[in-house]
This record gives sequence, C-alpha cells and structure tokens, in this order.
Amino acid sequence: MYLAAGWEHNVLVHTAGKGEGMTAAEIAALDEVSEVNAVRRWRFDELLRAGYDDDDAMELAFHVDIDLRWATSLVRRGCPSRTAVRIAL
Repeated sequence: MYLAAGWEHNVLVHTAGKGEGMTAAEIAALDEVSEVNAVRRWRFDELLRAGYDDDDAMELAFHVDIDLRWATSLVRRGCPSRTAVRIAL
C-alpha cells in the first residue's frame, strides 16, 4: 500500500500483486480512510454552502477539531471567508 495525493490527501491505495488478497487490517484501514474522507467532503460542502471560498472551505474541512456550526456562523454573520479562516485557525 502507499499514500497517494488527491483532493482528500492521504488516500490509501492497495497495490497488491495478482492473486494477493487484502488482510483484515488493510480492509479496516481503507474503511477508516473512506469514513474520514466522507466527513471531510461533507464539511467542505457545508462550508461552501455557508459562504466560504473554495480554498478556505478546503482548508477548514481538514480541521475536524474546529466546530463546524461555529465556523459556518462566522461567514453567515458577514465575516469574510479568509478572515473567518484566520480566526478559526
């Protein structure tokens, strides 16, 4: 397995040769990465809906420690996207 860069960053890709199966641990790791990426994608979409610019929404989507409701309220109350990111981080 190796890490590949994509919009989700750190995406695990299985590179087993022909006839090789995946271990339970590898399958669990892929499931975990899929769940994390689904959460990040959902956060990204919510931040865009709230009014964040694409780049700012992407940056905040990866900071799952930042409360999404609070972050979206910043721009919904008129804070510019870039300023909201600086406040949040």
